[in-house]
Amino acid sequence: MAMNNISQLKFIISIFILISILTPQAYSQSNECQTVSNNSCNNKARALPLKIIAIVSILITSMIGVCLPLFTRSIKALHPDRSLFVIVKSFAAGIILATGFMHVLPDSFDMLWSDCLENNPWHKFPFTGFVAMLSAIVTLMVDSLATSLYSKKCNKEIIPEHGDMPVEGDQEMAVMDASHFHVQHHHGFKADGVDSQLLRYRVVAMVLELGIVVHSVVIGLSLGASNNTCSIKGLVAALCFHQMFEGMGLGGCILQAEYKFLKKAIMVFFFSVTTPFGIALGLAMSSTYKENSPSALITVGLLNASSAGLLIYMALVDLLAADFMGAKLQGSIKLQIKSYIAVLLGAGGMSVMAKWA
Repeated sequence: MAMNNISQLKFIISIFILISILTPQAYSQSNECQTVSNNSCNNKARALPLKIIAIVSILITSMIGVCLPLFTRSIKALHPDRSLFVIVKSFAAGIILATGFMHVLPDSFDMLWSDCLENNPWHKFPFTGFVAMLSAIVTLMVDSLATSLYSKKCNKEIIPEHGDMPVEGDQEMAVMDASHFHVQHHHGFKADGVDSQLLRYRVVAMVLELGIVVHSVVIGLSLGASNNTCSIKGLVAALCFHQMFEGMGLGGCILQAEYKFLKKAIMVFFFSVTTPFGIALGLAMSSTYKENSPSALITVGLLNASSAGLLIYMALVDLLAADFMGAKLQGSIKLQIKSYIAVLLGAGGMSVMAKWA
């Protein structure tokens, strides 16, 4: 488990490094496209305290959102086996789905279809849709291959231990309860298939975290680099709402994955700090940032498209379809209807937020 934690930590850190390498490409002092702007709203001195407030408030709401599901085991009504948890998770999945469709994807279309980019090739081919489609396919590949590789790895780790067990049923169960059950429970394999579902939860949590980290840094950059005081206030409120409920969706996945404390802490930390990190990075580079430069539009537009494809896939396939086609919801039409209403409320609420963010 320790080696597995270290390898996954390295993977998440490598994503941060990759984003850090790509981000400077979005900052260019040349070839800026001149657009009409409201100069009365552009005030760097007044925008600075708003950005500091944004860093603190978004950090706090992100931590609350992602941590809230992790403490539900002490509340019986919100236990993962209860119906209320399924309804809340459906609401959060609707938030994530609307984030991809209503926020990230339209932003990418606007950037890659901008008049500031050359007509050929950017206006000749729908790069946003193409990249989002590829991102969804790549997410499927990562989802499938990660599950297969993790399955083989866990089989190799667990099978030799069974060879040393006594044959008698009572003795075997005693040994399992004493030393091996915990390992099996957390690695994901049992004959009845219960732990194979645990494995799926773990893969879903990791891939979803990856998609959220990418787009959180991007939206943080946009806020941190902007000096438009007319839009920052509404944007901060919208992002707090967004981060809290998106965090609840991720926190629910982390809870179902049954990670140990260290893994939970790592995932909570990276989710909580990515948007504030993006704001701080944008703030540090605000003097050189040219949001309408071709390099900025292309880099951020492509990142948004890839993030949109990932989030849409995760929301539809690994969150909504997995739950609605599962035994719990299939066994109760009433619970299905409640969950559908929760999805529509989550998606509708986040869609309204698109007016400000």
